[in-house]
Amino acid sequence: MFYFNRCVLLFLMMISVTTIRGQLADIARIEYTYFPQRGSDNSFKRFRSLINFPIKLNDKGSYLVTGIDYRGVNFDYEDITSFDVDGFDRLRSIELTLGYTFKLKNDWRFAIRSGAMAASNFERSKLINDDLLYSGAVIFIKDKSKVVGKKPWRLIFGLQYSTTAGRPFPLPIINYYKKFHPSWSFSAGVPKTNIKYMINDKNSLQGFATLDGFFANLQNNRLVASDTQPQDDRVANNISMTIALAGLGYEHLFTKHLVFYTYVGYTLLNDIRLRDDDQENVLTINDKNSSYIRAGLKFKI
Repeated sequence: MFYFNRCVLLFLMMISVTTIRGQLADIARIEYTYFPQRGSDNSFKRFRSLINFPIKLNDKGSYLVTGIDYRGVNFDYEDITSFDVDGFDRLRSIELTLGYTFKLKNDWRFAIRSGAMAASNFERSKLINDDLLYSGAVIFIKDKSKVVGKKPWRLIFGLQYSTTAGRPFPLPIINYYKKFHPSWSFSAGVPKTNIKYMINDKNSLQGFATLDGFFANLQNNRLVASDTQPQDDRVANNISMTIALAGLGYEHLFTKHLVFYTYVGYTLLNDIRLRDDDQENVLTINDKNSSYIRAGLKFKI
């Protein structure tokens, strides 16, 4: 259980860094993920689209950023179960965010973000309180990535809090990027660690390790035979997936701002579970490692 809780915390850190960096750099993105489940006919498919709208407040680098992030998940659950899996193929989340960022001295930037998310299977065809999640974060960025004649680098650190964790304290955020050669760079931290090789001005390859996942409330709770306490039936309130994977990625720049990307990998950790209202494990759906494919387009600053 302690191991699983650490995975959930890492997943929440992943969400915070991805969202804030997206608010600062990605204006729009569409992507598709396919994740088959080895040892069963289950599969996970996700469509994601996001758009951020930066509002310039002054000429000193201050912006208000509003955003919307939609994720539609189709979890094809083919395992034989004692409970109803209807509705597992319609997991949806939509998050509205509001961020504020401004420049500090010595190439530092400060950003603050708040968000409200509805994540559910919406089988009652309406929104309920348990569908709602809230988050907030503060982040500092030291950006030397545009320095000419030196080895560019960037440091990101801060704190993130989310009600998904069910814990009354924030989590740390850290990520470090450096370009150590005209054709080579690396990034270390959460959600992604990679080493990238620039083939030319338009194309790049990378080796990476990263985190991914989803979380959704089940509006009609399921009574499930627990895999930790087989003698007792437990109530499953939500479904979550946390995966860690490694693989290869490719990016192609159509223009300076429009990028196609694809990642192919294999999971190192595959944790799909039903959990109760206290975020305790009720049933492990699948924990066998398998292949993973993700591709998309993004428009960045």
